[in-house]
Amino acid sequence: MALTPEGYRPRLIDAEVEAMLESFGAVSIEGPRWCGKTWTAENHSRSEFRVADAVGPVPGRDIAASDPHGILMGEEPRLIDEWQEVPAIWDAVRSEVDRGQGKGRFLLTGSSIPRRKEYVHSGTGRIGRIRMRTMTLLESGDSDGSASLSGMFNGAMEQGRRSESSLDSLIRLAIRGGWPGAIVTKGDPGRMARDYIEHAAEDAAYMDGRERSRRKMEMLIRSLSRNESTLASNAKVMSDMKEYDNGSISPDTYAEYADCLYRMHLTDDTPAFSPNVRSDARIGKALKRHLTDVSLSIAALRLSHQRLKADLSTFGLMFEALCEHDLRIYSECSGGRMFHYRDGRGREADAVVEMADGRWGLFEIKLGTGQVDAAAENLLSLSRFFTENGYPPSLLCVVCGLASYAYRRPDGVYVVPLTSLGP
Repeated sequence: MALTPEGYRPRLIDAEVEAMLESFGAVSIEGPRWCGKTWTAENHSRSEFRVADAVGPVPGRDIAASDPHGILMGEEPRLIDEWQEVPAIWDAVRSEVDRGQGKGRFLLTGSSIPRRKEYVHSGTGRIGRIRMRTMTLLESGDSDGSASLSGMFNGAMEQGRRSESSLDSLIRLAIRGGWPGAIVTKGDPGRMARDYIEHAAEDAAYMDGRERSRRKMEMLIRSLSRNESTLASNAKVMSDMKEYDNGSISPDTYAEYADCLYRMHLTDDTPAFSPNVRSDARIGKALKRHLTDVSLSIAALRLSHQRLKADLSTFGLMFEALCEHDLRIYSECSGGRMFHYRDGRGREADAVVEMADGRWGLFEIKLGTGQVDAAAENLLSLSRFFTENGYPPSLLCVVCGLASYAYRRPDGVYVVPLTSLGP
């Protein structure tokens, strides 16, 4: 019988976990703290060992360090929670998978990625890896999912009026984020994100047992937050730290600190789309900056509901991050990937989704309905460019925050409220 916790909300990643357990001897679920990894892993496990907990008076970490193979004994699938606290566990699992027979024997969860030198084997072919993120609006119950991403790619979507979202409700969703603990609270929706960002800076500063400047780590997080949903270069992020926080950082220190945030799954940048087109246009390669959940950017900048409502330019970037977070997860449910696009001639799209079968689509993200016509025209112009170069998109879509109707325009562009989007 599975260890499914009482009150567990099914996650979209559940199906992928089941599929991976059928293909690999072990599966590692990796993602930021508090995103729900342990509960999801328990939903697929029959026994567990929590490295961060104590077994009576003895810390679980000490038990695992002294006998990493011993903690693997138990009913399978067996969950080893927060394995990265004792990196030798990874090699023990790989070795046990090699010695045994069958698939789906172990589940590992990890909130950070140890440096590669701390364990010997990559686990290729034995340990499948899954990236888990915070909850989508569909998972939290804030989207009805009636505008299916895969359905739109197949030319099918139920048109009609949806429940109307207000600016206040969208701001609240962004402040709250997708943290499972925040979804069920009746208190301050942003409290968890503020607490998270405070502890994240400290955890990152002392990662790997090394002592770094917590102040510089906090400055870096704030700078990344100020550049949320932009293509800011590393130089721009470093310059921003000096301009706003009166602090400097060398390129080498920046690289080290940024790597810490990456290995803690606190950053989740969007790669650039590289289309196979016969054009002399220079294709941009810059990443689009994102923290792992938009609520962290809002918390790091101490943006209140009132400030976001009074500064729609800033909230527009935060709303874009909220949309792309969900769009990325929905695309991955079908084996797809998400990118952004910008070339040297000013052509750009907020998001590009490439499905597993090679079909791909262009997306624009707009807060208000008054921006839909311009967004649709941009998508149509991009579509003509790609079609002329032998690489036509299969889908054009505007995701809109304040829309109350999901429909397909006569020109073929879909218009979808964020609170109707689903996989």
